Amino acid sequence: MRMEQMYQEVILDHYKHPHGRGLREPFGAEVHHVNPTCGDEVTLRVALTDDGRVGDISYDGQGCSISQASTSVLTDQVVGLSVQEALATVDAFDAMITSRGNIEGDEDVIGDGIAFAGVSKYPARVKCALLGWMAFKDAVVQIVDGADAAPTKNVIGTVVPVQTGGSSS
Repeated sequence: MRMEQMYQEVILDHYKHPHGRGLREPFGAEVHHVNPTCGDEVTLRVALTDDGRVGDISYDGQGCSISQASTSVLTDQVVGLSVQEALATVDAFDAMITSRGNIEGDEDVIGDGIAFAGVSKYPARVKCALLGWMAFKDAVVQIVDGADAAPTKNVIGTVVPVQTGGSSS
């Protein structure tokens, strides 16, 4: 019980004092992901350095404490890592959170992300915890694949361009 209480405090701390919040420039890709089941949403920007490291993650969003705190934890865990290391961290968090409690998670890899281990037992909340992490993965793929850095929106796995104004060609 004591460990669960500590994890709840970690989640509340990240929710009340989010790390990385506030959209910043420059960025290599911007994505907007929505969980229509509960209304959580996040707009996330990623900048990579010239040597292939995650230079910055900035975001803005609204939603439950789980979705917003989880995105804050993401920024702490992957900024400074190589793209490969960052994606491995995302995969480790994803494996834990989708395991329904069968995978404990490695605190050395996912840091404060371990506080969300209990969320894996509540399937309705798994998408909340994964929202920012999947947005990050989407943004990195856009940058690495050389895709147009135009903003996108993801609603239950369907990515569509976001209208940004100006004329279309």
